[in-house]
Formats: sequence, C-alpha cells, structure tokens
Amino acid sequence: MKIFAYKPGHDGHVALVDDGSLIFSIEAEKDSGPRYAPISSEDLMHGFSLTNGVPDVFAVSGWMKSFRPMADPIGAGYFGADSKSVEDRPFPLFGNTIQHFSSSHERSHLLGSYAMSPFPQGEPCYALVWEGVLGAFYRIDENLNIEKLGTPMTGPGHKYGFVYGLADPAYPPDARKSRREDAGKLMAIAAFGEQGALTANERALIERVFSWDAERAPLRKADFSDSPYFNIGLESAEFRNLAHHFQNAVFERFAEFAGKHMPEGLPLLISGGCGLNCDWNSQWRKSGLFEDTFVQPCANDSGSAIGTAVDAQHHYTGNAKLEWSVYAGEEFALDEADMSGFRRETLDYPNMAKYLEDGRIFAWVQGRYEIGPRALGNRSLLAAPFTRETHLRLNAIKKREGFRPIAPILMEEEFDRLFDNHGPSPHMLYFQKVKTEKLKAVTHVDGSARGQTVTRDDNPQMHRLLEAFRQRTGFGVLCNTSLNFSGKGFINRMSDLVRYARDSGLDGFVVGDTIYIAK
Repeated sequence: MKIFAYKPGHDGHVALVDDGSLIFSIEAEKDSGPRYAPISSEDLMHGFSLTNGVPDVFAVSGWMKSFRPMADPIGAGYFGADSKSVEDRPFPLFGNTIQHFSSSHERSHLLGSYAMSPFPQGEPCYALVWEGVLGAFYRIDENLNIEKLGTPMTGPGHKYGFVYGLADPAYPPDARKSRREDAGKLMAIAAFGEQGALTANERALIERVFSWDAERAPLRKADFSDSPYFNIGLESAEFRNLAHHFQNAVFERFAEFAGKHMPEGLPLLISGGCGLNCDWNSQWRKSGLFEDTFVQPCANDSGSAIGTAVDAQHHYTGNAKLEWSVYAGEEFALDEADMSGFRRETLDYPNMAKYLEDGRIFAWVQGRYEIGPRALGNRSLLAAPFTRETHLRLNAIKKREGFRPIAPILMEEEFDRLFDNHGPSPHMLYFQKVKTEKLKAVTHVDGSARGQTVTRDDNPQMHRLLEAFRQRTGFGVLCNTSLNFSGKGFINRMSDLVRYARDSGLDGFVVGDTIYIAK
C-alpha cells in the first residue's frame, strides 16, 4: 500500500510510505528554506512528482488553523490519542478514487515513535509526548489501543523556550509567541548554571510558569515584566542558574509522575520537540523507570507526516511498523555553480584526514540528507576536535552564540574509550561525559558532549573518514555541525554550497567523491 502524507503548519513536510517502508520525507526547511517553514503548494507538488503513480491513500496530519484558543481543525485536528481521532473517506485524485485519511497531531507523535522504534509490534510500551502544547504520558497495549495516563504539565516545550526569551533583551515584550529556536539555546546555556537549592525568585518563577495553561493561551513576556528575570541578560549568573534549575524542574515534574503512575517498567517511546533535549533523554535512560527508551531522530513535528502515514498503514493493513533510514531526504542537487576559486581533487580519505588534522574546516556532502533537525554526517561541517579556537571559529561560521556547543561525530568503536555513555547514540540525542581533556572543541562547559556514533553499516563514507583521521591523530572523532545558512535548513544544492563556502571562509567542501579546495 502506497501512502502519501503531508504535515501542515510549521516543520511542514511530505512523506511517502510504500508497503511498510519509508521512501522519502522531504521537509520544507531543507534546501535552504526558512527554519520551521510550513509546507507550500510547491512542496506538495514536488512530493507528488517524486511519487511513482497514484497513491492508495492521501493522509493529512491533523493540525489547527488557529491556536490558543485552539480552533478550526485541519483534518482530524490537534488533540486525541485513541482511534476516535481518525477520519477515513473516499477521495477523488487524478481521475482515481483513493482513500483520504487523517488522524490527530497527538497520534502522529505516538504512531511515529512506535513505528520507528526497535520494539516489535504487540509489545506493550509507555509513551511520552512533550512539545509546545502537549505534555502527557500514555500506555500502548499489545493491540495498539492507546490510554492517556495523565498530563504532568501542558506545553513544556513552549514554557522551556519562553524562559530564554524572558531574559533576552533582544526579544520584544509584545511578541505574540516565543521563538522556536530558543529551546535549543536554553539547553546549551543551562550547562553554565550551578547546582544548589532553588532561590526564592527561581521558585516563584518556576511555579508561575508551570501553572500556566499552555493549551488556553501562550505565555507572553509582557505579562512577566514584574519578574526579576525580565531582560536580565543571557550572560548573567542569575539567569544561567535559573536555566539550570528550570531544566531540572521540568524533568523532575515528569519523572515524579512516571514514578507514581507507571509501575510496569515497560519500554518508553519519547516524541515531541522536547525529545530533542539530550539532557532529558539521558536522564530518562538512566532513571531506572523503564526497560528501555527510544527517541526517533525526527521527534519534533518534522516526523508528523511519517507518523500519520503509519497510522493510515495500520488502519488499512494492521501493520504499525516501518522500515526506515535516517537518510531519507533528497539527493544533493548538482545545479550550475561558479566554481572559480576552488581546485578539485579526487577524494582520498588519508589526504582528507590530513587537511582536517591541519586545522581546516570543510563542508561534507554525501548521499541523501537526514530527516529531522540534526546533521548526522551527510550535510555537515567537519573539523578537528582538539582546540577551543576551532569551536569559536565554527560558531562564527554559523553566525551563532559562542556558548553553543559543537557536537562530536565518532566511530562507535571509540565510544567507550573516550566517553562515559549509556549505549550507542546514532542520532545525536543523548549527552555523554567526555573522558579526555584533548577534545576541547566538542566538550561543553560542564564536561559533556552530544555525540553521534557511526558504524560502518550506518554511514560507510563517514566511518571511513573517521578511521583515516584516527590513523593520523589517534582519535576517531571529528567536530560535526549542520551545513546551513543562518536561519535556514540544510544546504542541498551546489550553487548554495559554493556561495556558503565563499561567504563563510570555509577551507573547502566535499561532494561525493570530489574535494573542492579554496585556492
């Protein structure tokens, strides 16, 4: 059965699932589109152009036309976890009658994480969906019946990002909603805070933010002008301590609920934008509350169309599992580009390892791009991991704050030697403690890293480069950060890549089997 699905609203994308396999997921922000972009009619038609023949099912991932108050649903709307949140009817398309399917946004998270997890269909599990609006636990039984266990807090993602904007003087008080990028920045800055008991001011703000009904209305900075943290500044010790304590308090609220209401120790599926918080994912894995944990690489809304496609697949065929690869985006577009100022070499892995050892920074492009927001070795900027200067240069190239960490990409064989860890991390979704002082460029202020482990089977080209780098330096580790213009999704065409390399002062770039070196 061929199912074409799309997700309206931010993080828009189209996905095709055919006979239980993910054929593609193409996101509106990729190919240098605006971050978090909604799907456009052009994106939708592009997806159709890549679909061989008329699909059996056209699936719409549920959404809303307006938020807070939530109103005017698109498809099956935002809320609903059980099978009542499903729509199914005949639909005429290109002279054929196919099925039109829709299920709720809530179900898209649940079914997406269930389908992509390694746990077999029929094994009961728990699930956590925490994002900008939803913040709830569920139990999924052997027949895929979903029971909502409770909501420890509405809108944890919105509340988490709001705290960053509250302190940031550059964020206007009258803004109608928080900035989506602020949650990732707070995760980085929380590491600068100190342990210790909550102050009276911290406790008061945390309780006030937690009590806000995020389904009814967004938090507005103007309403908190009386707070001592209003425009306090991102460099202040008071804010950095608040960020640290706020992050811990969010996790503790959810962990306390899980400890009281989820006694079976079943595996836990994690989805929603908060599933991209590596600190929380690591705490869940180490909590002892669950037999295992799984976080999909597109845990945020960039996985919603996939989840809805799987929901449709299960509805019509009974199969709720998916064969998938994280490299399910599009191939790199070799459009016309002005290559003056660059000389070509055939890719030789030992030579490439030497360029990196010498301190050069390269873009690295191989195969199809990654689904989800993390660069996982196919649309990456790469550098040697040894110096703070490299860390600063990478952040300058990316035009982002100096406190933001740079992640390591490493051979899985090096993981235990160089990092304290709790299992492989193929999608850069967990924190690890760094065992050596030599990896300064990828070690955050608290001694942690957000590593991605690579095997020869997962990504043979990247593994081969890491192996060559280890032969030269003794470390099968590189800096890895996403290849993108500031405020845009991954670069995915040669003309953009050449312009980016010139504008940012890269030392060169690799596309497939060719190295392009700046003269």
